[in-house]
Amino acid sequence: METLRTSNVLKFISYILFPIFVLCIGLSIFHLAFLDEYGNTESTRFIDTEMFSSNYIYYITDNMENAYHQKNDGTRMFMQLEDANGNEIYYLDRDYMYSYYNGINEYIDFIIIDNNTDTIYTNMKSSDYSYEIENMKNSPKYWIYNNGNIETNMDYINSNNIRYNSTYQYFVIDNVNSKESETYAIDKEITGYTIYSRYNLDKTEGLTNYKIVEGIYEFCLNNKNLPIYILPISVIFTFAIAIYLCWAIGYEKKKDEIKLGYIDKIPYEILALAWGILITIFTAGAVECLNIANYITIIFAFVLYFICYIICAIFAVSTIKRLKARMFIKSFLTYKIGKWSFDKLKNLFETLGEKATENKRLFWYYLLFIIVSVMLACLFYTGIAIILLIGFWIWSYYKLKKYIISQEKIKNALKDIYEGKNEVRLNEEEVTGVLKEMTIYVNDIASGFSNAIEKSLKSERLKTELITNVSHDIKTPLTSIINYVDLLKKENIQDEKVKEYIKILDQKSQRLKKLTEDLVEASKVSSGNVKLNIESIDIKELFNQTIGEFKDKFEQKDLKIEVQMPSEDIKIKADSRYLYRIIENLFSNITKYAQDSSRVYIDVLEKNKNMDKESENNKYINIRIKNISKDKLNISSDELMQRFVRGDKSRYTEGSGLGLSIAKSLTELQGGRFNITIDGDLFKVEIDWPKI
Repeated sequence: METLRTSNVLKFISYILFPIFVLCIGLSIFHLAFLDEYGNTESTRFIDTEMFSSNYIYYITDNMENAYHQKNDGTRMFMQLEDANGNEIYYLDRDYMYSYYNGINEYIDFIIIDNNTDTIYTNMKSSDYSYEIENMKNSPKYWIYNNGNIETNMDYINSNNIRYNSTYQYFVIDNVNSKESETYAIDKEITGYTIYSRYNLDKTEGLTNYKIVEGIYEFCLNNKNLPIYILPISVIFTFAIAIYLCWAIGYEKKKDEIKLGYIDKIPYEILALAWGILITIFTAGAVECLNIANYITIIFAFVLYFICYIICAIFAVSTIKRLKARMFIKSFLTYKIGKWSFDKLKNLFETLGEKATENKRLFWYYLLFIIVSVMLACLFYTGIAIILLIGFWIWSYYKLKKYIISQEKIKNALKDIYEGKNEVRLNEEEVTGVLKEMTIYVNDIASGFSNAIEKSLKSERLKTELITNVSHDIKTPLTSIINYVDLLKKENIQDEKVKEYIKILDQKSQRLKKLTEDLVEASKVSSGNVKLNIESIDIKELFNQTIGEFKDKFEQKDLKIEVQMPSEDIKIKADSRYLYRIIENLFSNITKYAQDSSRVYIDVLEKNKNMDKESENNKYINIRIKNISKDKLNISSDELMQRFVRGDKSRYTEGSGLGLSIAKSLTELQGGRFNITIDGDLFKVEIDWPKI
């Protein structure tokens, strides 16, 4: 389930399919509504329908009115032409009222003749209108009205179901499928016209509004069962996708919480307003494209539909994510303004409360300052008021300056304590109120730090003295033991068991001696009681010398030393004795814990990097020593550098557990950096040292 919830591929597919199924639902509902209105007709050709006939007669009757108004009112809808015989002709542009009558006006030719003046009103350009009138009856669809008689080959507007009402002077169409009759009124004066009209099939090329209506009508009637199958499937898939997206939105792989993006941080009112404006604009554009209806505008209408979907999807996704993250209310700008105002009022009341005594006092001082200044300003017309006002301002400035100076002293004292200067003492008598309390606290903190540091130093001295004295007390009898063991080794003892005992005594006494020396040295290094003799040292020469000294031990464990160093000399500033001790401890650690018959890598590199922010030297020497441990290292690098901690927790191998701790302390004492990295069985030491 979690895989489905966080699958970006499944979400992308859902985002693509959702608008398609929604569009299928909308088209199916339109299809069903269309069938409910026109589904009972026997004809599946739009040209044979009541809708076509109604729009046809509506267009013709409307142009009769236009002709009447042009003649009587001077309204210019027709352009005046003149044929070869000198007859008066008025021409109507075919693009006039382009979007009316479902676009059928583009394919109707008409000639309207005023019987009183023989004036012709038409939307045809011809050199012989008599020929055009005779040719009308040869058209597949025509309608002629002459002296109250109708001649036509169209079913719904013939003499059987269209009648002329002589009382009210208008045509009445008795529609077959409609419950109510549609009427097209004609003024009394307009009845003196003869009308010739036809549906011109030669002008029906290309995709127009009419062709779209015709295509929709014929498609819907020829595929009556299509929405019955598509609608339920689309509804099921739409709801399934919507439920899935509501469940999965906001969740990503390897993330447990809902992560809000940039859009989700926009105040919700602004996002909603932008959504409403954009949807209104693009929806209006899509509707206008459908009204114009051609190939380009229909494609553009679908593009606008998907743009509207993207806008709605962004708005819906942001809303769902805010709800899931429980940030919906908090994302409102009004909420943020209200919360900010509430917090400010709350702080103000807390300032005036009993718990904020000093802030309350400062508030009342400031309020008193304003009141006194206003009162003195109102009395400004007197000389004494001017003097009092100036004096009051000077006194206020003096008190404020004194307060700021006292605050600055306390701040500087705190800074000195932060930097380790503990001999800080402020005069408690110079200040009053809360500043006096702060001064007492600062003095107590400084005294407490001094006492703590003094106790810490005393404790360290006692530890060092204790370790030194105990080591000295151990060293005296240990020296005697070692000497007597040496004497026994020189005796000609034949008993092999006695020889083995002497050998064990020698090993353990030497180990105890090394432990005592390491303990004393570790104590000195940690307490800083070490005198350094800093000099220039060639690090390459020191490494080569130390590798030579440990050659036998390396060969004994079959360790191969891989050394990589620059060809030129590398010099650093350090104490040669303690630097050798660092390398010796590391090599000794390798001989004890490295895997037999493995490789040891020693790299000495020169790099550019500041060892310290205040250091002017931008070059340093990077020393890396890597080896494979023979035992599993179930220990962190921090634990391994602590005193008396060894990688061999069984403590089977020789060692005091102080070698790495001493090496780290000696490195840092001389200005270097010492770091250990453990990666499985790989043990890596990295030392950074400033280069000369």
